[in-house]
Amino acid sequence: MSATPNSQKGLSLRRNISWTLVGNLVYALSQWGMLVILARMSSPHIVGQYSLALAVSAPVYMALNLQLRGVQATDANKTYLFGDYLVLRVVTTIIGLIFLSVIVYRYAPDTRIVIGLISLAKAFETISDVLYGRMQAHERMDSIARSTLIKGPVSLLALFVGFLWEGLPGAAGLLAAGWLLLLVAYDLPNALRMSTKDDIRWGGIRVLWQLFKVSAPLGIVMGLVSLNTNIPRYQIEASLNTSALGIYSALAYITVAISLIINATGQAVSPRLARYFAEGNKEGFFKILYKMLSIGIFLGMVGIIGASILGRLVLNLMYGAAYSEYAPLLVTIMVAAGFGYLASFLGYTMTAARKFKEQVPLFLICTAITYMLSYIFVPRYGLSGAALATLISNVVQLGGGAFITYHAILSRNSSPKEHDVHQ
Repeated sequence: MSATPNSQKGLSLRRNISWTLVGNLVYALSQWGMLVILARMSSPHIVGQYSLALAVSAPVYMALNLQLRGVQATDANKTYLFGDYLVLRVVTTIIGLIFLSVIVYRYAPDTRIVIGLISLAKAFETISDVLYGRMQAHERMDSIARSTLIKGPVSLLALFVGFLWEGLPGAAGLLAAGWLLLLVAYDLPNALRMSTKDDIRWGGIRVLWQLFKVSAPLGIVMGLVSLNTNIPRYQIEASLNTSALGIYSALAYITVAISLIINATGQAVSPRLARYFAEGNKEGFFKILYKMLSIGIFLGMVGIIGASILGRLVLNLMYGAAYSEYAPLLVTIMVAAGFGYLASFLGYTMTAARKFKEQVPLFLICTAITYMLSYIFVPRYGLSGAALATLISNVVQLGGGAFITYHAILSRNSSPKEHDVHQ
């Protein structure tokens, strides 16, 4: 299948960022709306149950996804075919489903059903994600944005109708069905239109193994990133209760709106960052990095100031009086998120510079810090302890990311031929 000229021609960086921002913001609002629906129609316990399902499934998929979307989008030398990325993602997704179907039995039956259905929904989402990588490699973020513009309202409607129909299990089931429909009806055909027959082929087991070895460090990193995010949630559920987890998760999700702006920008600039690095264009690389960090600082300050002034009002309006008393906690969460935004941007630069292995020890350290501090702080300080553990870990991640990025650029020879794309 030959790609059409329209599908092959990339958009400008400004248009890519704009499309991605619109798509991700609508999706973020829809995801936030899902939590609002649960908070308003049920109890913090139900919100906590839903949050636990996400917390259990996320690290598994994040690790097994191997960040193939980012690897594919920044594969400036086209070392692997689209078919290689797609087949490997399908294999790892099946492994993830099998693993989750085993560990889910440690939970109560009602929670087990919710985790299972959310895990199925996330499996469909991971396949869409690698298809997004194909679109991103062509710098067609508008195609991804259209998918998320559909996905957001569909998710919101599915959760609302499903919850009215059969409670949280019904909501999770309809969510999975909606994401499967989007995958088959929109994402897959769109990615195929951007691919030739040669692109769709895959190189066999040996090539998949090589791709796995190249991307495995990023899989470990992304699994650790997700684990790092969710460790405080595990500790809250273990030391406090599911209702406390629901409150913390509802507050923490407010940061996602800004996170999606960060991710939209990072995803849009990743192919260009990778190209500048491969060409040895340090000036262009640093120029984009400076703009990214400036955006991160600005958005972080907006979040902190907004939480300080409007936190109690927003929590009361969105979630209800049971959540509004935790307004001071929201400020601490936003401070932690501010450092996290900057660290996320540096994550994109490290990936663009193909610094995969170097990220593993950094996130091992961050995860160990989060685990130790959560173990100490949550039983002692409650939900504030979880936010404080996240804050300290994010500061360490920011410092480590800056160190790796700085040395990657300084050590980069201006000749692209001397750069090992498989390091």
